[in-house]
This record gives sequence, structure tokens and C-alpha cells, in this order.
Amino acid sequence: MPRMSSLDALEVVLGRVLASAISDTDACSANSIWHDLRLLPAYASAVSLLLLIWTTTSNRYSVPTPSTEVLERQSVRDRITSFVKAREGWVIYAFNITRVLGAVALVGLTLASVLLSGQGRDEETNEASQIPIGGGQPWGWNWDCTESGLLVGYVYATILSVLAIVLTGPSRTACSLHAACLLFIQFLVFAWRNLLPLTTYINTPADGALPWLIWTRCAFVTLVGLVLPVLVPQVYVPYDPENPAAESAPDQTASILGFLFFSFLSPMVFRAWRLPSLPYDKLPPLPDTDWSVNLRKRAMDKLDPLRRRELGKKDRHLFFGMMDIFWWDFLCMGFFLIGQVSAGFLSPIGINRLLTYIEDRGEGATIRPSVWISFIFLQPMLNCFALNLYNYTSMRMTVQADSILTQLIFDHALRIRLTDEIESSASTSGTSTPTSLGEITDDAVSSANVETEITTLLGPEPPTTEAESAPSSSSTVAVYASASKTELPKNAETIDGGNSASKAMHLSARINGLFGTDIATCINGRDFLVVFLNCPFEAMLSMWFLWAILSWAAVAGMLFLVITLPIPGMVPNLMQSTQAKLMEKKDARVQKVTESVGIIRMIKMFAWEPLVESELVARRADELRYLRLKNILAIVNMEISGVLPVIAMIIAFAFYTLIQKKELDAARVFSSVPVFSMLRGDMITIVSLLTTILESKVSLDRITYFLHSSHLLDRYNQMASEPFARSDLPVDDDIVGFHNATFTWADATIRTPQAGQRDFRLHIDSLIFRKEEVNIIVGPTGCGKTSMLMALLGEMHYEAQSVDSWFNLPRGGGIAYVAQESWVQNDTIKANILFGAAYDEVRYKKGMYSRTIHSDLLYQCALEPDLAMFTAGDETEVGERGLTLSGGQKARVTLARALYSQAKILLLDDIVSALDVHTARWIVKKCLQGDLIEARTVILVTHAVALIAPIAKNIVSLSPHGRILSQGSLNKSLTLDQTLRRQVEESKEEFEDSSTDSADDQMLLADTKTAGTLIAEEEIADGRVKWATSKLFLDSYGGLPFWILLLLGYSVAIGSEVLSTWWLGYWAQAYVDATNAVNVPYYLSCYIAIIVLQESAWFIMQFFYVTGSIRACRIIHDTLCQSILRSTLRWMDSTPVGRIIARFTQDMSEFDGGLTNLVEILVRETVSLVLRLGVILLISPIWGIPSAAIIAVGLLVGQVYIHAQMCIRRLRSNWRSPLFNHLGAAVSGLISIRAYGAEEAFKQELRQRADAYARPSRVFYNLGKWMGTRSDLLRATFVAGLATYLVYARQSIGASTTGFSLANAMEFSYSILMWVRFANNVELASNSLERMRDYLVIDHEPPPVEGGKPPAYWPASGAIRVENLFARYSKDEPLVLKDITFEIKSGERVGIVGRTGSGKSSLALSLLRLIPTEGTVIFDGQPTSDMNLDALRTNLAIIPQEPTLMSGTLRSNLDPFSQHDDGALYHALRATGLITETGASDGTNLTLDSTVLTAGSNFSVGQRQLIALARAILRNTRALILDEATASVDSETDALIQASIRKDLQHATLITIAHRLLTIMDYDRIMVLDGGKLVEFDTPWTLLQNEKGYFRSLVDDSGDRDRLFAVAEKAFGQPEFLTCHL
Repeated sequence: MPRMSSLDALEVVLGRVLASAISDTDACSANSIWHDLRLLPAYASAVSLLLLIWTTTSNRYSVPTPSTEVLERQSVRDRITSFVKAREGWVIYAFNITRVLGAVALVGLTLASVLLSGQGRDEETNEASQIPIGGGQPWGWNWDCTESGLLVGYVYATILSVLAIVLTGPSRTACSLHAACLLFIQFLVFAWRNLLPLTTYINTPADGALPWLIWTRCAFVTLVGLVLPVLVPQVYVPYDPENPAAESAPDQTASILGFLFFSFLSPMVFRAWRLPSLPYDKLPPLPDTDWSVNLRKRAMDKLDPLRRRELGKKDRHLFFGMMDIFWWDFLCMGFFLIGQVSAGFLSPIGINRLLTYIEDRGEGATIRPSVWISFIFLQPMLNCFALNLYNYTSMRMTVQADSILTQLIFDHALRIRLTDEIESSASTSGTSTPTSLGEITDDAVSSANVETEITTLLGPEPPTTEAESAPSSSSTVAVYASASKTELPKNAETIDGGNSASKAMHLSARINGLFGTDIATCINGRDFLVVFLNCPFEAMLSMWFLWAILSWAAVAGMLFLVITLPIPGMVPNLMQSTQAKLMEKKDARVQKVTESVGIIRMIKMFAWEPLVESELVARRADELRYLRLKNILAIVNMEISGVLPVIAMIIAFAFYTLIQKKELDAARVFSSVPVFSMLRGDMITIVSLLTTILESKVSLDRITYFLHSSHLLDRYNQMASEPFARSDLPVDDDIVGFHNATFTWADATIRTPQAGQRDFRLHIDSLIFRKEEVNIIVGPTGCGKTSMLMALLGEMHYEAQSVDSWFNLPRGGGIAYVAQESWVQNDTIKANILFGAAYDEVRYKKGMYSRTIHSDLLYQCALEPDLAMFTAGDETEVGERGLTLSGGQKARVTLARALYSQAKILLLDDIVSALDVHTARWIVKKCLQGDLIEARTVILVTHAVALIAPIAKNIVSLSPHGRILSQGSLNKSLTLDQTLRRQVEESKEEFEDSSTDSADDQMLLADTKTAGTLIAEEEIADGRVKWATSKLFLDSYGGLPFWILLLLGYSVAIGSEVLSTWWLGYWAQAYVDATNAVNVPYYLSCYIAIIVLQESAWFIMQFFYVTGSIRACRIIHDTLCQSILRSTLRWMDSTPVGRIIARFTQDMSEFDGGLTNLVEILVRETVSLVLRLGVILLISPIWGIPSAAIIAVGLLVGQVYIHAQMCIRRLRSNWRSPLFNHLGAAVSGLISIRAYGAEEAFKQELRQRADAYARPSRVFYNLGKWMGTRSDLLRATFVAGLATYLVYARQSIGASTTGFSLANAMEFSYSILMWVRFANNVELASNSLERMRDYLVIDHEPPPVEGGKPPAYWPASGAIRVENLFARYSKDEPLVLKDITFEIKSGERVGIVGRTGSGKSSLALSLLRLIPTEGTVIFDGQPTSDMNLDALRTNLAIIPQEPTLMSGTLRSNLDPFSQHDDGALYHALRATGLITETGASDGTNLTLDSTVLTAGSNFSVGQRQLIALARAILRNTRALILDEATASVDSETDALIQASIRKDLQHATLITIAHRLLTIMDYDRIMVLDGGKLVEFDTPWTLLQNEKGYFRSLVDDSGDRDRLFAVAEKAFGQPEFLTCHL
């Protein structure tokens, strides 16, 4: 049988190398002495001594020593403890002591060897002549010259070891390091001379004359040179010596061996295994290298564009900046990849030589078979170590890059001007959909942080991240799309070129998208070295190896691969276009989900659940259609990429046997098959990773564009004219005002308004606000009052009109800003008021300037009765977006925040619009005239002119087009503005006649207490995945029949794979057994047939699985959608929107692309495990015991791992939410943060939360390596043990059977590893399904039933009768309505008034059955309790207090389901006064196609209320409820709206909840609520006659008393009452 020359030659060369330590020459000859290996320690000692001398002289360390007095006061024990602590503690000191003892022993043994070497005797040992110790040649005084090198090295190492236990500081560290290096060199010298020769048949140890001496030296040199260095803990070196960590991270002090095996995590893993849930403080501390403050110092100068410009550097792409930061990490990762590839060929070489040894029965063997068995053992271990180091570096870089990019984008976001711009959501791979304004969902980070198989058939993952998969871009929310171009000018054109209003996206959503998706996606491309280094290098080594064993046949196979190389690239092109379409459909679905959840109240109020559900189901169907196509293309791609190397192998074997006429023996077969498998894996890896890299590039481009091309505030923009604007101030810098200044939301020099955008410009000729006085800005809705405040704050773009143009807002004394839409953080009321300021009880409760009664902050802001309603008082959590508080309460909390601050200038934007009349009057009298605003400049925007104008020292009146009509004192403004004069004159007399404080106090009393929290804590599941979740998953696929067919199909596919491997061995054995020529075509054709069966079965079953997975995806989504839409309103209020959206984004994406893929792999590995175990038992029955043992150990390790991993994952998820909540809150409150100058405080809070999130993230990433290392050790032990058994105990079975057994054992052990790993991963990924299932068992509203349908004629009228109505928001909360009874006739107009919290909105919700009620409500003769909710809410319309708009166009907001023509839409707009016959009321180009950004943020609050009102008018129902729908519009617009309602809804029953009494004074009747009770219900005129009545007191205190009486007199015709009171 011909031998393999190449590998035979390799074995011969290796044998000679192993024997090179044995020399017959004289050790002390002049020619050889200086080259003797034993002198190497002496040379190293000399170099070490020189280095130590140089470092000592160049760096003079000063070691602090305790004073004599301190030492005398200490006990002996304390002195010893201090001494050892100064030398890194007891553990390291014990290791150093052990090293000293071992080094001293080696010195003695070396002296003994020198003395004994002079005997000059030869010994016969094992029939081989050995050279005596030292060569047997005496030198002078029986001294061996070459042994002197060892002795010098040992003596010098001993001295260094002694110094290492005596010295401290850097000197000790240097001595210890040098000693360890020298002793390791001694070990290498000894191993080279005495251990490596034992691996051959022809050599013996060079120093083996005295066995006791050599093995004693072996023990000690191994101990001090190898064992101690790999076991001793590392010394902690702080990243910043001035700020060291209080407790070092375990991976920073782990020993070399502990680091390779990740044993530093073992204490935490077993602690988590013992505890039900792991507390956060039990996690290992975060390494100081990952502290965000240190990362900021490291990165910002290289990434921040503003910082680089300050340093005089050019802008550059983010990629180059990241490479500048992490170049060393990538260099190390490349080195580890090369090591991993090199280690991968140990097993093929070992199998080849081992099978050759068996075939030749050991004849001519140079190296013992144990060496080749050790190759088989070392391959998985070295491969594992290299991958662990690669993954550790990669994941450390991931955590660091996440923190860096989060800080970078956050810093830049704080500089951006919030413009009215449109961002095109183009369909590019990796794009995503906007969330609601200011929200970031938890999927932002990672859609599937689970370990994913390298060659996942339905979604290949990066091969080098073996244990973790970075967040996928498929889990997307809120990101703007951009083209994947790196050149910024070209990119800018592409990104902003879209103008489709249906794809409009607000800047806040764009910023949130960068946080939520793009950071994770760009970091996901970190494995590009695998494509450009790992795979090419492995391909080259594979070609060399195949050439070595198959010669020209390998060339034929590789030539086929080269020719067909373009084929695998064809399918990815289709996949990329499919992915783009899939992302477009996913974006559409997620956007619809996001908007639907954001307006869920409106959906329920309008009974739109079936329509919204049908649209979501339709969009999901579109998405799944492309997901199915993508998965099918992935299957085709995997089959092509996998089958080409198999065909190449068939071609190589056919060429080798048919063309070259050579015998295909077992050694060639079973060593070439794994190499062809490597090539197959490389092709699959390249194809799969290229998509990830391209997606990462797109995200890098997006972030780069955001950093370099965003519209910054003028003070950050180098092109801004701010210096010019500030140069000509006529007075000192304390002035507040404008002169000849124009402001816009977008810089026209950069971008012109696009179609659908509103071009608003604010021009101010001259305006100066009075210092330390109250200034008010008044004007009609949409005239630019808020924009004037934004201009002062620098939020708008300033355009200087001439050389004397300027504007100024001094910030030296501080600025406080209260937005019209109150911005509160998800924190306590107290924390929102303090807003980072130190707590001062006197200031907080007793006021700033005096300690007299009623001068405190809470009293003047009317918060005391509100806090009395909460059990927790001011420690009550306000919840997400302030859900715990009403609109008025949020407004007063933000007002209290401004008053508590030290700011000298207060900018207040319509603070009374959300307050009822009485509370508004309280704020004006107690607060705006109180001592808390003394010596402060107040600029107040308001519609309540009559209420606030009398206290203002300066009144600025604006025209509808933003021009100043009048300004100055009250008298001056009255002269110039007739409307203002009329309103003030009517209210002046009543305002001066104020009520007593006691009456006011009584009005603000509260009688109800509610809980201090609203937002429910997110439930964290304990233990394993519940059976209900598993059953939901199994049933969604099709039940038991589906899984039985799948198992049978995979059994055929994997059975064919096992059969193909066996057939190759059977073919090779035919050459050994056959006496005649082997029928090669027969064996070859049978092998091809088996391969065809195998690949066909794989394709069919994967297609079958994809069909089932798509069905499961559809069922889970539709069920979840139905559950959320039919949930109760209370559940929606107590559940943050981010959590709900996360179920439809993060969890749904993890289910679509994570869990379904993982289950497919688990099923496949289960079948493989069973079949391969059966083969092993068939060939070697006795090996069933080790097989059972390794399975048991693997399962045990897996159980420990999964418990710890689930604990860490839950902790990571819990600490991710605070980080993203902070990001979302900051983005939604950018203007307030910048106004207060709180940027640095928010940056500091971000760093703290980023570090808190990074701590479990580091553990999460590393924990997979802990599991993988132990699994690979089990695998290596199992395969090496089987190889040992087959070689030494079962040689009779032959090389072919041995090769087949080893190949099968490798696959079996790998299946065990994969099964344990993916069983754990499935359980981890099932958390997403469990989270979705938890939202299937929430509280639901009753479903519609046949008996709940009202008669066809219903409703014929709008009559409503209520009897004994009680209501509460949930079963465990107090009543909000108590025994309410009333009756409203059809067509009657009824107003509802009452103080904040009196139950006005609760009554409206009760009528619609949106909250739990008791009692009877009859609508047009039909009890609503028995009626289907959709029927009730369709015919009883409501306009909620908070206006809600969807992104899109004005048309889509008015008529979401296209049920009306344009004429009706324009009529509704005119009816509300939003547009006039000549155009928009504010002078902008407002049309039905005008863009509406997310949450309607490009419209004022008043305009949004008008749009919502117009939408209600279109419905033309029998009954309509207006819940303060005109609270944010001016009085004239309110009057116009009321006139339109009377005209367009004259036949409808109208119920209006109003803070503005003038709105309802001509209504038929008025209902007065107080404390949830109905206290008054009659006509306005009748209620006014009751001088002690609640309604009369509201009118008397309104500041508009005469006008209200006049309206009532006109409506009800009773002039005598009016006369007697005037």
C-alpha cells in the first residue's frame, strides 16, 4: 500500500525535532558549549539583570514605609498582616513562598547533579545507551560546564523569588515577573531534553542516568516553572491610578488557567445555582476599564466631531474613529483567530497518523500513537481557548463600544435643534420603525442575546461568537433610514430626499432609533475579521492539507470550488432584496403597533379595535410572506454552500481512484472529510456574515451622518451668527429681549421646506422684557407664542436681519422653563420638583424668603391637597409620562420645579391651560403674586388673558402671523389692543375683590387617598419555562402530528449522513479485504446516492419546518394583538408603553428569528445524539458507560449554567430598562434639560446607568464561555478516551472501523455539546415567548356576544339616564364616583365642572364602560351593561383631554379609514377654526396632505385639540363627550368652536367637561362634581341664584364674573337677577 509521502515526511521531521535534545558531542567542546541549550537560563539571567538595573536607575520608586511610632502601636499579628497586605495579600504571598522553596530545592538538585556527573559512567536502560548527566565529561573540579548554566539560572531565580517576598511596589512586581519567566525557561529546557524524547520510539531522556534525580527535578521544575505561574492570581493594576476600583473585577485578578477556563465566574455561577434568584450586588464588579467615565476619556477626543474640530482635526467616518480606539483589541482578535485556525488541523493530522499506524500495525512508526491521540485531545481544547480569548476580547469591546456610542450620541443629541423636518424611512436593510415621541423600547438592545449555532440552517450566525449573538437589526424600533454610503454629502441627499408623509419621522424618533437599534447593529459587525482573515487563512491551510494527502485529486476538487465560487453569491443578492422588503414590511407593522399602543385610549373610546386588529393582521401577513421567502432562500443558500464542498470531495475521491488509480484508504478518507467540512463551514460563514457586516455599515453610516450633519443649536454651530448677534447690545448683558431678529425652525440656507412642511417664521422688530417683573405673551392659537420662548432659549435658528440685530437671554442667574406639555421624569413627585438640586426643607416647605404661614412652595403651587390624595405623599411615583398625575397636577409639579430652582428668569408656557378655573385663580393669586417669584423675571405665555393680565407689568400681544401688535405696560397695551382692553376692563373689578384664604383652602381639600404608585413592576419569572408556554409553542406549530413528522424526517436525513460516513469506511476497507480490483464506480455511485438522499431529506424537512414556524409566528402575533387591544384601560395605564411595544418588537423578533431557529437546531441535535449513540454502542458496547457518563456530566453542567444564565439575563433585562428609560425621558425633554442647564447632570446619570447595565452584560457574555470550556473539555476527553481504547484495546476492528468510530464519536460529542448548549438557549430564548404569553392572560374587557347587539334602530335618540353609579379604576382602589344619579334628555347640552380630581373625566370614562362600574346606565332605553362595547362606543363619541395624533398626514388623522370625502374633511376643519376660507388660520400652507409628525409634535397643543375635535365632528354621533377639548385654545377660537358644534351637532346630546366656564354658560344644564359626588345639577341661571353654591363660587372667583352672568342672562332671559346684582 503506498504511503503518504507528505505526512510521512512530517512525522519523520517531527521525530527528529523531538530527538534533537540528544547529542553525542562533548558538552564542553569549544565549538558546541556556547550553543548548548542548558546555557539558555544563564543567558536569560544576564538579560534579566541588565533590564532590572536599567529600570531601577531610570525609575526611582519611593516605597512608603510606616513610621516607627505606628509600628510600635501595632501588635505582631497586625504587623504581619500589614506586611503581607503590602505584598498583594496572603494568596499571592503563599504562592511566592512556595516558589522560593521550589527554587531552593532545584538549586540543591542541580548541585547534586553536578557532583554526580563526574562519575563518567554509561548505563543501559531499556536497551538504549544514555549519556550521563552533564555528558559525563568532568571539567576542572568535577564541574560540568553546561550544568553551570542551569545552576546560574536557578540561583538567580531564587534570589529574585526572595526579593519578591521582601520588596513592595513596582520593584516586587518586576522581580516576581522576571523570576517567573526564568523558571518557565528552565521548565522548557528540561521538557525539551527529557520529556519530548519520551514521545518517540527511538529516544530516551537526555538526563536519565539517575531516574530518582531526573523525576525529582521534573516535579519541582514543573511546579515552579509551569504550575505556579498558571495558578497564581494576577495583581490588580488600576486603569486610572488616581481612581482605582474599591474592589477589583475577578477577571482582572484571575490566574492564567482560571482565565482560560473562565473559572473566575465559578463562585458566582454556583451561588446563582443555589439561590432562587441572584441579587444584583452578588454580581462581580465591573472592571474599571469598562467604566463609562474612563471610556469617555479614552474615546471622546477621537469620536466627538465638535471635540475634534476644537482640536483642529478633520471629520472622519465613525468606523475609523472606532478602529483608532480599538486597534489593539482587533490586533489581538486577529492573533487569536490565527491560533484557532491552526489548532483546528491538529485533529485531522492526528486521525491521519493514527489510522496510518493502525493500517501498518506500527511498522516503521517513529512517534508513539499517544502523541496523535494527544493531538485529537488538544484540538478542541486549544480551539476553545483561542475562541474564548477572541470572544472575551470581542465581548469586552462590545460592552465598551456600547457605552461609548451611547454617550457619544447622547452628548450630540443634547446639542441638536428639534426641527420640523421629514426623514424618509426608506426601505433599506436594517431600517426600523419609529416609536412614539420620546420612547425607547427594550428591544433596542438586543433581540436575541442567546447563543446561536454557527451553521444555523434557518439563520446562520457568526462562527466566532459561538456563544452569543449580538442584537439583530430585525428587532427594530424608531430609527430613520439612510442609504449605505460613506460619503456624507452623497449620504445627506439620500437620507433626506424622501418626502412621503406616510413615512415621516420626527427627529426624536430618529435619535431614539440610534440608541435602540443602530448602536447594536453597528457593533454586530465586529466579526469582520472572521471573513477577511479567519476564513481565507483556514482555506489556505485546508488546501495544503488536502494536497498533502490527495495530491492532484485535491487540486481537482479545489478547482471545482473555485469555478463554482460565484454561485453561493447569487442567492445572497436575492436575500438582500428580500431582507429589504422584509424590513419595510416589519417597519410598517411596528410603526402601526407603536402608534396603536400610543393611542390605545382613543382606539377604545372610538371602538376601533376590530379595524386596528385587521390592519395589524394584514401587515403581519405581508411581513411573514417575506419572512417565509427569506427563510426559503436561506435554506437554498445553505444547501448550495453546504453541498458544493461535498461535491468537491466526491470529485477529489473520484479523481484519486478513477484517474490516478490509487487506493482510497481509511487514513485519507477520515482525515480529509473534516477538512472538507471546514471548507463548507467557511463558505456558509462568509455568506452569513457578509449580510451582518453590510447591515453594520449601514448603521455606522447613519450614526456618522447624525454626528456630522444634524442641525445643531446655533451656539454649537460654527456657521451661526451668534457672536455677531450679541455684539451690538444697547445695554448690559442682563437685558432679555430681541431687536430686528427673525427665527425659523430650519436653516433655509441648508434646506428648503419640503412638500407637506409648514414654513413658520417668527420676526420680532423690537422687544425688551421687564426685569424682575411678570411679563405675559398673548395671542391667538398658532401665532408663535411658544416659539418666542424657544427663540429666547436658542432652540430656533436665528437669522440676523441687519447689523443692529440681536437677541439675548442672560443665563448667569439661571433659567427655569415650564413647557405647555408638562415634562416629568419617571420618578417621585419630590424628585421631579428638586430636579437634581439639593433638598432644602426650609426652601421646599417654608418658602424662600419667609417662614410665615402659607409661604411654602407646595402651598403656593396648590399641591398640598393633591399630595394628600396619595398615600406616599410627595414620594409618589409619577409613572411613565406622568400617568399617575392628571394634566393639571403635572403642570403644577413642573411649575414647582421652576420655583424651587435658583433661576432668576422663569419661562412659563401656558401653565394654567390644564387647570380648572379655581386652581388657575389660586396659582395666579398665591403663586404669581407670591414671594416665591420676587426678584425674578417671569415671561408667561397664556390664553387666560382676563385672569393674568391685571398682574402683568409688561404685556406682549401677537398677531396670528407672529408679529407684535402691542407691548408695554397694561395701560399702554389697553390703548393699542381693543380686544385686550375689553377683557381686562371686564375682569378688573372682580379681580380686586378676591376671596378669603380660608375659602380657597376649603375648596382645595381632598377626601380621597390613592396609592403612591401606578406603574406595576414588571414581573420576573422564576425557575424554568412553564408548561403553558411550551404548550403554546408546540400547539402553534400544528400540534403533535407536526412534531412526529419532523422527527421522522430528520431521522432519515441524519441517518443518511451517518450512513455516508460509514460507506466511505466500507469503501476504504474494500481495498484491504479485496483480492481483485475494487469496483470503484459501484462504491462511488452508492455514495452519491446516499448524499442525494441526505441533502434531499434536509431540504424537504427544513422547508417543512419553515412552513410550521411561519404558522406559529402568525398565530402568536395575532393572539397577542387581540389580547392587547381587548385589555382593560387600567391595565394599559399601569403598563408602560415601552413594555408593550417590546412584546411586538424585541420579543416578537426573537421569536421569529431566534426561538424558532433554536428549536430547529435542538430537534436536529436530539436526533443526531440518539442515532450516533446507537452507532457507538453497536461498535463498542462497553463504551456506552463513558457515553452515559459524559451525557450525565454534560446535563449537570448545563443545569448549573442555565440557572445562572437565566438569573443574569433577568438582571440584565431589569437594568437595561432604567438606561433606556433615561434615554427616552431625556430625548423627550431636551428643551427643558437645556433650559435648566442640566446637561451635565443628565450625562452623569447616563454614565451611572450605563455602568449598572454593563455589569450584568459582561457577566452574561462571559458565562457562555464558562459553559463552552467545560463542554469542550468533556468532548476532548471523550474522543481521546475512545481513540485510546480503539488503538490499544480494539486494534482488531481495523482502521476503517476505527476511523468511522472516531468520526462518529466526534460528531456525537459535538452533538452533546450542542444539545446542552441549545437546550439552554431554547430555554433562555423562551423567555420572549413567556413574556408574550404573560400578556395573553391579562385582564380583558368582555368580548362581543350575540346577545349584546342592540336593536337595528338604536340609537334613535341621545337620551342618557344614570342611576346609582359607582366607579373605580381598579378593584383594589377607592371609588372615584359615588352614587351618581342624573338624566340627560336627547339633544340636551350639559356642562360638567369641578375642581381637579373631582371625577369629571372619570364620569366620561364610566359612560363608555372604560373603567369598572356599578349601577345602571341607560342610553336611549338600552342598559349599557348588557351591551357589546363596540356598539356602545361607536354611538357614544368622546374627545379626550389629551389630544392624540398619529404620524402621517392631516387627512389620515381626520379620517383614518377613508370613510369621508375631502369636502367633509375641509368642512370639519373650518368648523373647528383650524382653517379659514382663505387658508390656514396661522398663515402657513396647511392642507389635508400636510405632514403630521409623531405625536403631532409639529402642531401646537391647541391645534392638536382642534384636529381631534374635527375628527369627532366627522362621526356625527347621537351623543358626544368633550373632555376639556378646547383647554389650550384662546377664548375667541373657543367661541368659534362652540358655535360650530351648535351648528354641526345640533341634534346630538353634548356633554362637555370644561375648565373655561364661558364655554358652557349657555348650555342647557350644568353638572357640578366634587369628590366624586354630584353636588349640583341644573341650568346655569338656576345655579347662579344659589349664592352659596359651588358653581356660583366658581363664577365669582373666575375673574370673568360679569361676562359669565351676561352670557347666562342672554341664554335664559332673566335680566332682573342680573340688575339686582350689578
